[in-house]
Amino acid sequence: MGLSWKEGVLTILLGAAAASGLTTLILFLVEATSILLPADTKFGIVFDAGSSHTSLFVYKWPADKENNTGVVSQALACQAEGSGISSYTSDPALAGESLRGCLEEALALIPEAQHRETPTFLGATAGMRLLSSEEQLSGRAHLSLEVARVLSQSSVDFLRRLALVGLDEGAFAWITINYVLGSLLQYTFSGEWARPPEATLVGALDMGGASTQMSFVPGGPILDASTKASFILYGSSYSVYSHSYLCFGRDEVLNRLLARLVQGSHSGLARHPCYHSGYRATVPLAPLFESPCVHTSMPPGAAQNLTVEGAGNPGACVSAIRELFNFSSCEGQADCTFDGVYQPLLQGRFYAFSNFYYTFHFLNLTSGQTLDTVNATVWEFCQRPWKLVEVSYPEHTSWLRDYCASGLYILTLLLEGYGFSEETWPSIEFRRQAGGTDIGWTLGYMLNLTNMIPAKAPAMKQAENYGIWAAGIVLVGLTLGAILGAAAVQLLWPRD
Repeated sequence: MGLSWKEGVLTILLGAAAASGLTTLILFLVEATSILLPADTKFGIVFDAGSSHTSLFVYKWPADKENNTGVVSQALACQAEGSGISSYTSDPALAGESLRGCLEEALALIPEAQHRETPTFLGATAGMRLLSSEEQLSGRAHLSLEVARVLSQSSVDFLRRLALVGLDEGAFAWITINYVLGSLLQYTFSGEWARPPEATLVGALDMGGASTQMSFVPGGPILDASTKASFILYGSSYSVYSHSYLCFGRDEVLNRLLARLVQGSHSGLARHPCYHSGYRATVPLAPLFESPCVHTSMPPGAAQNLTVEGAGNPGACVSAIRELFNFSSCEGQADCTFDGVYQPLLQGRFYAFSNFYYTFHFLNLTSGQTLDTVNATVWEFCQRPWKLVEVSYPEHTSWLRDYCASGLYILTLLLEGYGFSEETWPSIEFRRQAGGTDIGWTLGYMLNLTNMIPAKAPAMKQAENYGIWAAGIVLVGLTLGAILGAAAVQLLWPRD
């Protein structure tokens, strides 16, 4: 006796459900593949405690790294309120408190679960290096304790304070500029990271308030070991020449210039060749001679205040600036700058940032102008009457009187000090940022530090191909439909 219509329909539906269900199971078991989930993101915090201000930077990088070095990017930049921490020696508690605002911004950005594992460093640069007397060293110790107290109370992993030596300050800045320009690592069209040709490396010219740094890879060996910094980045080795000139930062050069004028003045009035004609101001003398870079004491019987008048004489200004250098110590030596400092022959392009950039940006000289144009522009600006300068730049009142001296000092340093010429001048680019990233030592420091932070491999997970996954969903739907259809037939079909 044959099957009834009801039994036939049930058999077909149940067979379809079994077939589609079995096919779905086979697809999910056989076609599953292993995939790597994106690596976790690591964070790091670096405070740049300079002579004139303190800045905080938050950096991030994928935890799996690239050839042992992190692919680092800037996530936050914050400038702390007030001046540099070295200015708080009379009230060290304020040094630590000045960091709280930026630290709170950083903690709001970093996921709370990662606060405890976020390495945090504070690097004190030339401003702290200048605190050398017994009293100043005691104040420096109190500053360090107060800064450590505030950072240790936070939820981050505060590891150490760094009294950054000049060699490192310059060399880390060299890492930063070459990294953001893609000269250390580039992402290729084939989807892989690769090392660019060494010819793309650039030198770094940095100028803070208390010191200035020169760093580059020379064409030959570095003969003075004290000026050599060595790194291994993304599996490649680099030997960088770097030297920091303490007391040759912008602020300290301006102090030294004024102090020499005071020494040569036997009255309460001094004519400053670098200030614009018509400028006149009264300045207190005691703070000037408290600077460790001013190696003379206040003249006996000198008044507490000095009246300074501008002469607007760029030629005399250059002569006064040249007296701050000891060029005679390098006579007859091709590999020497000034003050007897060794420097290999210049090679390649250079990026000049920080106060190099700020001064030339104010003078509108950051667009690749020729050396003749730069010289003419600076001299013309120095010869403008003070009243005209004040009217022309009402928003630059704090540093306005000093741009003439700063511009002429930069030209003297680059040309007579470092040895740039009319032919090599075009190799210098004046920039504040590169690739949207602030240029300075902090990024280079964090990038080099990632070599010592353990990598974390991406997590492995089983996953389906999208097409297989879609087919499986369709088959699951067919299986459920067949089962529901069979149930409906069994319950609703009229009995024979």
